[in-house]
Amino acid sequence: MTHVVVIGAGQAGAALVAKLRNDGFDGRVTLIGEEPVPPYQRPPLSKKYLLGEMALERLFLRPESFYEEQGIALRLGTRVDAVDTAARSLSIGDESLRYDELVLTTGSAPRRLPAAIGGALPGVHVVRDLADVDAMAPEFTAGRRVLIVGGGYIGLEAAAVAAARGLKVTMVEMAERILQRVAAPETSDYFRALHQGHGVEILEGVGLDHLTGDDRVTGARLSDGRTVDLDFVIVGVGITPATALAEAAGIAIDNGIATDARGRTSAPHVWAAGDCTSFPYRGGRIRLESVPNAIDQAECVAENIMGGDKDYVAKPWFWSDQYDVKLQIAGLNSGYDSVVTRRGEGSSVSFWYYRGATLLAVDAMNAPRDYMIGKRLIEAGRSPAPEVIADPGTDMKALMRP
Repeated sequence: MTHVVVIGAGQAGAALVAKLRNDGFDGRVTLIGEEPVPPYQRPPLSKKYLLGEMALERLFLRPESFYEEQGIALRLGTRVDAVDTAARSLSIGDESLRYDELVLTTGSAPRRLPAAIGGALPGVHVVRDLADVDAMAPEFTAGRRVLIVGGGYIGLEAAAVAAARGLKVTMVEMAERILQRVAAPETSDYFRALHQGHGVEILEGVGLDHLTGDDRVTGARLSDGRTVDLDFVIVGVGITPATALAEAAGIAIDNGIATDARGRTSAPHVWAAGDCTSFPYRGGRIRLESVPNAIDQAECVAENIMGGDKDYVAKPWFWSDQYDVKLQIAGLNSGYDSVVTRRGEGSSVSFWYYRGATLLAVDAMNAPRDYMIGKRLIEAGRSPAPEVIADPGTDMKALMRP
């Protein structure tokens, strides 16, 4: 009987084992996770869960009983020490577990501040898993002071929650503007104004020199010499793919665990999916950090394990919730040379990224129709003229007609 082992019980791992069973795979399935809880949603962690608006059980992707009912061996709180691709076995403490097909869905890990600048002080938090959020939740008391290091989406989402809870929020971003790595100046301007309107102090072009405190963080010195008194810190400076296990096993790494279009790694009978992987995309390689990619890629790998012989075709889309604004992103804006603005009512606006005459991506803030139409246009390879998009009188639905 074929034994499929999946290492990493996050969104990708959970999607993969469910897909195997849904498509009729009748061999052994083992899902291994380091955390002591069943696979759960991560996006609500730093929003509804942190705000106390979502119970722990509602985070779970499926009830724990699902895995037993489906004959999936769910091994929680379990760390895999090594993979032997020649012997097709895993080392788990003193145990050796054999596999026929192995899938790495090990996800990613948050970047942390160096201990040399105070990153190891109590009161310095990252936002990645349930334990991280449970550890920081008691800090969110009205009137306390929080420093957020990093002006990307993770930092901005944390700032929104903190401001909503009545905390005094200061954000520092080393780059010239927030979201500089991932978005156009127009999107940065929109979210800067949004956060400042909620009382968040945003310092751009300013880095963190070091944190101060003895038994606990109490302050920070910034790169411009100013000092900030604070009660705790949230670090949101990006994530790195969790590749250590694969690398130690001699599996090729290229901005993540390198796979081919079908999810196979350089090692026979070893596959990978989700945040930890890079894969072929439009003549190059990319790594996508998103829930939709984790699910879609994992399900494609499950099909291929069962003989599907199917290339994974990514359809990048992302989202972020901040205050009463829902940002939805379709496509990838890499290489854009112009941005077209389409304004709606109130806070509704969308920014359309073009390279020459080609539509690449859309950032839609409280503009779900613009997002959906933009997503469909990008997937269909269609590019309306920029002036058509900018015209408020354009019938957007008509753009999809043949």
